[in-house]
Amino acid sequence: MSAFFSGYGLGLRREHYRDFLETQVPVDFVEVISENFMVEGGQPRNILRQMRERHPVVLHGVSMSIGSADGLNPDYLKRLKSLVDEIEPLFVSDHLSWSRIGGFNSHDLLPVPYTQEALERVCANIHHAQDVLGRTMLFENPSSYLSFPDAAMTEWEFIAEMSRRTGCELLLDVNNVYVSASNHGFDPLAFLDGIPAERVRQIHLAGHSQGPDLLIDTHDSPVCTDVWDLYAKAISLLGPVATMIERDDDIPPLGELLQELSIARALGAAETTRRAGEAA
Repeated sequence: MSAFFSGYGLGLRREHYRDFLETQVPVDFVEVISENFMVEGGQPRNILRQMRERHPVVLHGVSMSIGSADGLNPDYLKRLKSLVDEIEPLFVSDHLSWSRIGGFNSHDLLPVPYTQEALERVCANIHHAQDVLGRTMLFENPSSYLSFPDAAMTEWEFIAEMSRRTGCELLLDVNNVYVSASNHGFDPLAFLDGIPAERVRQIHLAGHSQGPDLLIDTHDSPVCTDVWDLYAKAISLLGPVATMIERDDDIPPLGELLQELSIARALGAAETTRRAGEAA
C-alpha cells in the first residue's frame, strides 16, 4: 500500500509553469498528465525534473486504457515506467475506462460495462500494469453518460471488487460521483458507502457544466456548492485524504485556484477537529 499522504495540491498546467518555477507556491504536491512527459529528454521532461525538486509529483494518466480487451500497450508501459523510475512520483494513477481497440486510440475515456467479463479483463490489465511498474497504482472513477443494460453490478461494487482482487488503490473523483449520480439517478452517498474507504489515497475536485440533458465533466469552472458538500461527506467517511483541484479549460490565474484549494483545506481541518473531539 502506498504511504499515507494527506496534503493539498493542484493539477499543474502550462499556464502556471512560471509561477511554480519562479515563486514559492503553497501546495503540498502537484499532479501532471503522464502522457505530456513520456518522451525522453526535451523541455517538458526538464520542467518536470525542476518541479520534482520543489514538490512531490503525482503522475496521472489518461491513455492506459485499463479496460481494453486488447490488453495493454507494451510501448506505453515501457515509456511510463521510464518516467516513473526517474521522477519517483507520490502516486501513479489512471482511469477505470478504455480508449484503445485494434491499434486505434479514441483519446476519450470510454465507459467500462460493469460485468463479470469486463471485471476479469480490467483486473488482468491492472495486474500487468502493476507488475511492469513495480508499484501499486490508483484508478479513478470516471464520469459517465450512459449505462449498460446487462450490468451485473453497480459501479461501486465493480470498483470494490477490482481493488480487492488486484490490490490497486483508488483515486476518488468527487465531481465525477456527483455528475454520474445526477445523470443516472443513483444516490451519491451509496457510492461513497460502497467503495473501500481504506483503499482511497487521493481525491479530485473539479467543475462541471449542464448539457442539454446531462451534466458534463468539463473541468472548466470552479467546484460547485453541491460538490463541496459531497466532498465534506466523503472525508467524514474517509478521513483526510490527499486532495487536489483540477482545471483543464478556461484556466484562471493561479491565485483563484489556491483560493479554491483553501476551501478544501478548511473542510479537512474541520474534519480533523471533529474526529479529535470524538476521540477525546
